[in-house]
Amino acid sequence: MTKPLGVILAGGLATRMGGGDKGLLHVGDTSLLDRVCDRLRPQVADMALNANGDPARFADLGLPVIADSIEGFAGPLAGVLAGLDWAAEQGAEVIVTAAADTPFFPTDLAARLMDAAEGMEHPLVLATTPRTGDELLKSGGGKRINRHPTFGLWPVALRDDLRAALQDGLRKVVIWTDKHDGREALFSADPFDPFFNVNTPADLERAEELLQ
Repeated sequence: MTKPLGVILAGGLATRMGGGDKGLLHVGDTSLLDRVCDRLRPQVADMALNANGDPARFADLGLPVIADSIEGFAGPLAGVLAGLDWAAEQGAEVIVTAAADTPFFPTDLAARLMDAAEGMEHPLVLATTPRTGDELLKSGGGKRINRHPTFGLWPVALRDDLRAALQDGLRKVVIWTDKHDGREALFSADPFDPFFNVNTPADLERAEELLQ
């Protein structure tokens, strides 16, 4: 199986952390972004970072830095589109994305997403985990899984469709993936959800605990 290209999504505004680059915050003695790079690198053929602003602040990573082409911080789909455009320049057919603030995501993410896409004309798969009892109660007993829209497999062939959707104002990932009959790959949430991400100072403390 040919490895896909990887794109780390770091283009958000981090408003709940007071702004700045969440990925440069440290858990233990290593930044979140370094942890994500170390986890994704073995799973992909090559890797890029989606981030806006001055790319020089990420020079130590040694990665190409690709900015959103859609103005106005259009959310994770804008980062996906930037990654797909970069991948098209490399002659690739698919990318796998990972969020820059999620240090514990599965080490078999790419392989499992690729397996779930078997037989699809346009491979499009989101990572999911089962909802816990508390989450089911809060949702009123609705959908029994959490979809993680920043962790997915995306086809270069649909990049112009995605571009048009973003230009029309689409922002919600699952609306676009559902439109194209996207699939889901289910990952275990035992002993904790591996897609736990750092949004707040409390989350950063929780990440320190999970690291132990």
